[in-house]
Amino acid sequence: MIGQSKRLTALLPMKAHSARVTSKNFRAIAGKPLFRWILDTLAETTEIDRIVINTDARSILAENGLSNGDYGGKVLIRDRKSELCGDLVSMNLILDDDISNVDSDYFFMTHTTNPLLGKQTISTMIKDFLEEEARGKADSLFTVNKYQTRFYAEDGKAINHDPNNLIRTQDLPPYFEENSVGYLFTPASFRKTGARIGERPMMFETPPLQSVDIDEPADWYLAVSLLMRVAAGDGPEEHGPS
Repeated sequence: MIGQSKRLTALLPMKAHSARVTSKNFRAIAGKPLFRWILDTLAETTEIDRIVINTDARSILAENGLSNGDYGGKVLIRDRKSELCGDLVSMNLILDDDISNVDSDYFFMTHTTNPLLGKQTISTMIKDFLEEEARGKADSLFTVNKYQTRFYAEDGKAINHDPNNLIRTQDLPPYFEENSVGYLFTPASFRKTGARIGERPMMFETPPLQSVDIDEPADWYLAVSLLMRVAAGDGPEEHGPS
């Protein structure tokens, strides 16, 4: 719980079908189903009061030992509406359904495909956002990867540097990529834009090893390597510091 009266709910959408990595949400990785990695982390994050799983795969979750009320009553499984099922449905529509039906002051949204995100990073994310919100500087937060390297457009034109004047890459202006690892927002900020990113978002740079997002088969093999080290107790602290 945030303070004495504010409630924070984690949103963890989970569908049965995966287009590029077959059944990835429930596929075993480093000793347990993929979804368990981030779910365990969310359950251990003290600021999070409840975890809502919007899914079309309640039966698959049950086969993997998860049901409503697990993790000390933290888990709430919501059946996804038929009109919100499918690979082409906007995630914002699914989030809207949760926000409209779950009472909470704040929402933190992440994915099962971010298994290396650590609870200390989530706690820091929440703390930094609340501080900026209190100053009136932010109404939402999204996570990013920071890059300081030489970028080119599709036509080969340099974007952020002069090829004829090669300064050090660390001196180049940084570019930030939305990495889909985490989003923080309020019901009010969501209503203003209809999206998880509000009108005054702040960026939060996640540590590189915690920013692995399983989207393609190659991402799966990278995650396997890292999570095997975590499972063996030989992995990066907090599932991968910077």
